[in-house]
Amino acid sequence: MARTRMALWCGLVAYSAVMLALTMFKAFYRIGYLWDPARQRRSGVSWVLFDDLRNLGPDTNWFIPVFGYGGNIAFFIPLGMLIYALLYGRVRSAVALSVLLGAVVSVLIELSQYAFSLGFSDIDDVITNALGALVGAVIAKICGPKMFPVWAGCAILLGVVFAVLVGLGERLGDPSRIAPS
Repeated sequence: MARTRMALWCGLVAYSAVMLALTMFKAFYRIGYLWDPARQRRSGVSWVLFDDLRNLGPDTNWFIPVFGYGGNIAFFIPLGMLIYALLYGRVRSAVALSVLLGAVVSVLIELSQYAFSLGFSDIDDVITNALGALVGAVIAKICGPKMFPVWAGCAILLGVVFAVLVGLGERLGDPSRIAPS
């Protein structure tokens, strides 16, 4: 179990680095041409719950809110799984504490994005991120401790793959194929 815990900690560190890179540091690197680093230095706050859904009309592109909400949920599932696995057998309500810690991480990210003009802060992000942490913790609970090494290995592998993608940077894309914005 000690090796599994060490692997889980390594996985949490690796996944946290990926999370920070994608939420706080997109203005400083590029993976292909997925985003323009120059457009990442912005700041703003939305306190209106599910504002993206309220503004949808018949001619609105549903991809943006579906990708935004779904992406935030998916983004925090691994975090919820890793936190749950590390708390398993150590606290009474590992699922609830995993959700709470996921929400705290989300709030810290949102506050930092606002304070350092590194992204748009949105209450919806905190809610959907906490939901993602819940989904991850529940999946980890259902699958049980036999899967903990798998979750750790996947998180470590993701960190390595992400580092390679960042290292390759613009070499992964063709600027001539980018549509003007």
